[in-house]
Amino acid sequence: MDNNVSELVERLGSEEDAVRKMAVFKLQSSIGDPSFADIFIAEDGLTRLRYLTLHASGNTLAYSLTSFARLLEVDKGWECVDQELVERVVELIVTHPLVNILRGAMSILVSIVSHPYSGGRLSQSGTFGFRALKPAIALYPQFLEMLVSRLSSADHALCANALQLINSLMRDSITNDSELEWPKFIQKLQDLGVIKAVYSLMQGTALQDHAHPLIEFQSLTKVLLRKWRDIPLDLEKPEHRRALKSIHLASSQDKATETGSDVHRSRKHNSDKWRRLGFETESPVIQFEEMGFLGMMDLADFVRNHQDGFQKMLLEQSTKPTQQRCPIARASLSVTSILYDHFEVDKSEVEDSKSYLLLESRSNLDKVFRPLLLHWTRLHVAGLHAFFRLWKSTSAEVEDYDKIVELVRILIESVVGGAPRTKDVQDVEEELADFEYSRLRSLQMELLELTYEDVWGQHLRQVREELQHEALQFVKEQRIRCLLQGAWFPNGGTTNVEGKQTTLKWRYVQLSHNRRFLHFGDFETTDDIKRPELDVLSGKIDLSTVSSVVSNVSASPDNSSSSTVKSMSQQRVSSTKITIHGYVYSTAASGETQKTNGHSRSGSRATQREATLLTLRPESPSIASEWLDGLLMLLNQQPITAETSKLIKLISNYGLKIRLLNVRFDDAVFAGEAPAVPSREGLTSDYYYDIFGGS
Repeated sequence: MDNNVSELVERLGSEEDAVRKMAVFKLQSSIGDPSFADIFIAEDGLTRLRYLTLHASGNTLAYSLTSFARLLEVDKGWECVDQELVERVVELIVTHPLVNILRGAMSILVSIVSHPYSGGRLSQSGTFGFRALKPAIALYPQFLEMLVSRLSSADHALCANALQLINSLMRDSITNDSELEWPKFIQKLQDLGVIKAVYSLMQGTALQDHAHPLIEFQSLTKVLLRKWRDIPLDLEKPEHRRALKSIHLASSQDKATETGSDVHRSRKHNSDKWRRLGFETESPVIQFEEMGFLGMMDLADFVRNHQDGFQKMLLEQSTKPTQQRCPIARASLSVTSILYDHFEVDKSEVEDSKSYLLLESRSNLDKVFRPLLLHWTRLHVAGLHAFFRLWKSTSAEVEDYDKIVELVRILIESVVGGAPRTKDVQDVEEELADFEYSRLRSLQMELLELTYEDVWGQHLRQVREELQHEALQFVKEQRIRCLLQGAWFPNGGTTNVEGKQTTLKWRYVQLSHNRRFLHFGDFETTDDIKRPELDVLSGKIDLSTVSSVVSNVSASPDNSSSSTVKSMSQQRVSSTKITIHGYVYSTAASGETQKTNGHSRSGSRATQREATLLTLRPESPSIASEWLDGLLMLLNQQPITAETSKLIKLISNYGLKIRLLNVRFDDAVFAGEAPAVPSREGLTSDYYYDIFGGS
């Protein structure tokens, strides 16, 4: 192997370009082996590789850059990394158009920027980290712009390399730059369009090719948010003081206020300078304790970009009683907190390790990536507008503040949390703006039910079963009462016989008061007789002889109503049919048979046969549901129509919600540990405990 390496190193120094190209081509596939790399360096190959990296061109340069990058990846060859090499690589990224050269150059810079500061003499001279690039970037100021532009490259590998380098620069800057420097660098990247470019990649179809640098960028976004949140608001710092002052200045319609003079401000204005903006006290710094400078940034961005709306809202609120005013600043901080919790920013490091494991499966990609996180500011503005809308639509007061916060939290969880990876942020903004309050309250009740389900478990299931049974009995009685009231049903249709039209006949059906017989009779018209008495109805069915009730009414909510409604709009007689089957006496059978008005009695089942006793044609889905399920429940069978099932569920759920709303978590078993049983020591046999008044 030593001879092969020696020969390869010798070829790297050849005067013929073709020989050098072939040698460095072979080198790039072997140099990633640490043992090979050690021998290569011992044979003085590193010096020749560095020379090619600095002076070669074309494919020879591309292979040299790739080889050097792989050598650095196995943590070797750092002694040849100096400012000259860094400047050469930065220059290539800015000026060279060839993709295969750009890939290798970016990989070298990733290793240099990511290399730790400690552990060597060169690290003290600024050869590694972001600071190693700063002199070169000063010579080529378009470097960052070119780097961000590569994120839209059609070459997926180049795009991934560019993002990987951006990640390395961001991480190093956040970790090692001063408090004043790293925010400026992050802002510069954002101004160059890095958010838009990465957001597009996250929503793209080539997600697998960019997966690892994308998940790292997402993680770094959380690191940034957490870092901003952890910076306390300090008015001793000029940038913090300016940010807070900008909020106050934006609230004033009097431009003279912007001079900072108090001459144009009334005493009343000064007395509630900050409270009128929605702070709880005249010491706004206290309000930022939870969300730190992140809360200040979100509020300042909203005020700066929506100044007219901000001033208009302040004017509207000033006309209302104090208790009815929406606290704008406080609401902004609450929305920031809701987003912070929703995206689990504090769990970023733990979640990252899980995310990398999930990346192994393509099916998990949509679960890992959350592109909407990158549009934090837009989500904050949309959430804040939703807060204002809910406050106004519910006529909320200050004491209702926490309730509105909870509604906004549910709204964010539903819309933002439920958005698929490819859903555009503008669609999310529109959905947040259009989400109906009634639907939001319904979601809140479902979540409340789930919360109690977690806490109560078996007890809640028992309550639900009891309510389900009560609802079933209630609906059963309602359906049977429909039968007791009676109803008209079409009996046949309009026909043409020998040029004459026959009139439509009607059938009236009613359950007897003792609920044992079903009376019916046929009539030419319903005009003269609105509700016939039972004694004028010629037909009568003993319900004890009924064997089954069948119908073509669908149990599916999708089909039960739509098909019936359609048929009724097109023809007079409904196609829906309810058929009552029962036992009648066979004429061939021996034994005494009595038949009176369609009612059969006496005889054994052995002498009976099953036949159709009555057919009903309901005119609407509601009547069909009432009579079909009413008959079934009268016969102690389960209802089957979707309308009845929906009614039972509705009543049961309302009962459950009423009970939930009247129980607190600290009631009963949730009040804490049970008190100790009092000792009987020293007590006589006359001792007793009064459950009303104490011992």
